[in-house]
Amino acid sequence: MAVCARLCGVGQSRRCRRRQSHNQQDPGSDSDMDEEEEEQIVAQRQIDVGGGSKSGKAAAAAAAAAAAGPSDACECGGGHVNRGGCLGCTRRGPLQPRSLSELPPELLVEIFSLLPGTALADVALVCKKFRHILSTETIWRRRCVAEFGMKEDLRKLEVKGFSSRDLYVKLLHPYRHILGLWQPDIGPYGGLLNVVVDGLFIIGWMYLPPHDPRVEDPMRRRPLFRIHMWESNKATVECMYGHKGPHKGDIQTVKKDEFSTKCNQTDFHRMPGGRQEEFRTWLDEEWGRTLEEIFHEHMQELILMKFIYTSQYDNCLTYRRIYLPPATPSDLLQAGLFKGTYGSHGLEIVMLSFHGTSAKATKLTGDPNVPAGQLTLDVDLRRPVVLPDLEQQRKIEELSRLVMGVHEEVQREAEEQAKGSSAAEDTRSGPCEAEGTEADHGACSDGSQPGTSTNPPEGQPFVLPLGVMARNEVYPRTCSKCFYGTGLIAGHGFTSPERTPGLFVLFDKDRFGFIWLELKSFSLYSRLTDHLAHAHAPNMERFEAMLQNMQSWTS
Repeated sequence: MAVCARLCGVGQSRRCRRRQSHNQQDPGSDSDMDEEEEEQIVAQRQIDVGGGSKSGKAAAAAAAAAAAGPSDACECGGGHVNRGGCLGCTRRGPLQPRSLSELPPELLVEIFSLLPGTALADVALVCKKFRHILSTETIWRRRCVAEFGMKEDLRKLEVKGFSSRDLYVKLLHPYRHILGLWQPDIGPYGGLLNVVVDGLFIIGWMYLPPHDPRVEDPMRRRPLFRIHMWESNKATVECMYGHKGPHKGDIQTVKKDEFSTKCNQTDFHRMPGGRQEEFRTWLDEEWGRTLEEIFHEHMQELILMKFIYTSQYDNCLTYRRIYLPPATPSDLLQAGLFKGTYGSHGLEIVMLSFHGTSAKATKLTGDPNVPAGQLTLDVDLRRPVVLPDLEQQRKIEELSRLVMGVHEEVQREAEEQAKGSSAAEDTRSGPCEAEGTEADHGACSDGSQPGTSTNPPEGQPFVLPLGVMARNEVYPRTCSKCFYGTGLIAGHGFTSPERTPGLFVLFDKDRFGFIWLELKSFSLYSRLTDHLAHAHAPNMERFEAMLQNMQSWTS
């Protein structure tokens, strides 16, 4: 009876259904509509089903059923039973809806809540009923949560007059294309911007490495802009650069996967003490110390150069989209972002990715020597290196002998391949090469190369050779695996770039290092553990294209 009464829109079922709904509903969930919304939807349903001239027919059918008595009446109480069935029900139409528009409004709310927000505009064009139902806040509240991860209790804000529909239509949807990871065009220095939905704001956070040389400390964040709807019924863009609070800004989408920011009140960036005060403040934020505490003269010049170069933009920047690298089960460790030490240049951010039998580290932040976007490390996973005992590891000559032996072999193979000789072709197609392409990243172990082995031991002791400089004296003393690789070095202004041999050292799942033999320097890298949403590459082809574009931006 309750089911028939609900479909016919008569009887006590609506109140009973509401009591059952409130009794069974979890108080903290968002699966039910607000009481006021349900009242509106039920009223609309009664108008659709029993409104106009049909109300008189429904009353006549009910009166006929009452006169016929309980034995002749339909169990819904709405009509007299004859050979054709319930008189009231047949006049109102079949119980089974023949189209989507005949479904109850509360069921349509559930259906529309599952559709992507980009499709709801087309749904509203179908008919007046659909357009009316799409004004239900429940639909838009659920889309905000499903598509943008909103964690705020939007129902409480709606009570204060805030509209989830306006939040979606005027803020989240128009600016959805700028969510994710971006690299700013700041010459050789680059950067890492993460645009996220943060509360009722869209905020662009610039990620900064920890202060040198604390590579294992968490990343620092600084807001560059925000977008909100607090002050008006439309989205407002504000610049957050400087120390005088938010002020007017603008965002322009230049083309796909690229946008620009502009500050309309750059006087908010100025400080009372002029450029000297601005420099001291910037230095404290960037390095965590004063210029007097930095005794290295060359390092002072690099710091001053960076301040002059980056401050001229006044937060008027162009950003290009970047992706996190795709992961595969055969990767040596999880691909992602790492912080690394780069001598006098301080800490920089690199992206580690895997490409078959090689691992590549690409700079997201850079310096005047090797700018952002360049391939800083290229590791050959087919060529593992077994370290000698600790006493021999302390000798830079022994490490150089091991690595340079592999380097000379690589050069010989490259020359033979370039000549296209038949001997080189036979060597590449031999069983040793086939073994080197297996998932365990083994290498040819014919005994010709000292220090190479198909299966290097796990958890071997590690110590830096004497004479090798390290910004961070505290580094892991055991390593998992070592591989031959090359690092990119260049003169100031990225002049005379060349790849120099070195040793890639894997410590654990979150740390690795690289010994630059020519520079006699050691870089330690630690994983960036921040959660980065809307950042994964759709596929490997898109990621490879992005890496090529990054290199062309700064070449």
